[in-house]
Amino acid sequence: MLNRLHWLLLGWGWIGLAWAVVDPVSTLIQLPPGFVIEIFAREVRNARSLALGEDGTVYVGTRTAGKIYALRDRDGDGKAEEKHVLAQGLTMPNGVAFHEGDLYVAEVSRILRFRNIGSHLTDPPKPEVVFDAFPTDLWHGWKYLRISPDGKLYTAIGAPCNICKPEKEIYATLVRLNTDGSGFEIFAHGVRNSVGFDWQPGTGTLWFTDNGRDWLGDDVPPDELNHAAKAGLHFGYPYCHGEAIPDPKFGQYADCEQYTPPAWQFGAHVAPLGLRFYTGDQFPTPYRGQLFVAQHGSWNRSEPAGYKVVWIEFKDGKPVAEHPFAEGWLQPGDKVMGRPVDILQMPDGSLLVSDDLRGVIYRIRYRP
Repeated sequence: MLNRLHWLLLGWGWIGLAWAVVDPVSTLIQLPPGFVIEIFAREVRNARSLALGEDGTVYVGTRTAGKIYALRDRDGDGKAEEKHVLAQGLTMPNGVAFHEGDLYVAEVSRILRFRNIGSHLTDPPKPEVVFDAFPTDLWHGWKYLRISPDGKLYTAIGAPCNICKPEKEIYATLVRLNTDGSGFEIFAHGVRNSVGFDWQPGTGTLWFTDNGRDWLGDDVPPDELNHAAKAGLHFGYPYCHGEAIPDPKFGQYADCEQYTPPAWQFGAHVAPLGLRFYTGDQFPTPYRGQLFVAQHGSWNRSEPAGYKVVWIEFKDGKPVAEHPFAEGWLQPGDKVMGRPVDILQMPDGSLLVSDDLRGVIYRIRYRP
């Protein structure tokens, strides 16, 4: 017969099992009715940007960890049973993109390519250097990386400062190039620090987030969602911020009216990063075709802001409202439980959200 101690130990065993199955942070996240959030992968240190392979493999870039991960959910239960480290010791390999069987990785000063990566997860090949002429500055040097609908690589080259007028034209820009490294060109100017972009279904035009400068107060300037309908636009940095807010240091040298204003203004310092237009059919109709944005959260605001996923409502191709979608990573007492970074739509219509603070990737799905 089990004595009292045995029953106590057995009880603690069941509690430990429950905690192994139910993630305590996920239970804090508030979602619209019908949605659930679960852990897709754990122990993915500093998980940042996400890319999807043609076989369903999820590739994960990092910043401080210097690693590239590959995750596989072979049995289709919404959880990755396999985790492979494809590379390590890289310099802020934040950006990842998948194209025609190859994985592209953006470090600070170069872009790498892993050939036919899906067949070599356990024995990854030595990467090829596709392009190596980016600046080496670490300040805003980590890069987002995406493949455009016409097959070009897009990335951003952030300003090497909080606020300054860089001498070289390449800073504070969005750039693009062919997947073989040729055809490099500057696509947009005046972009301080973009760590997320996507192309709008139907129009095929580029939308991107941009993080505003610091040390102008808690509520100025707003972070931005920008629309680049064509190449050659200038979005204001360092002269102007938001909708025609002159910079105290550089605003006197330019007229804010000559720059392209943001299509949407987020709150100041919420740090919008990864974003995706939802093209699936799992989510209810109001969410289809809308834009989901990960807000990483403020680092120096007196009252923290962000730390959530929002969706931007579009009408007639333009943003008209911002709605909370997943929130709860910021708890009372300014307790930070996680920091969303990037968003990836899976083939079944669910969304993955990376969290570089906890080193996990969440899966959000609709289950009415």
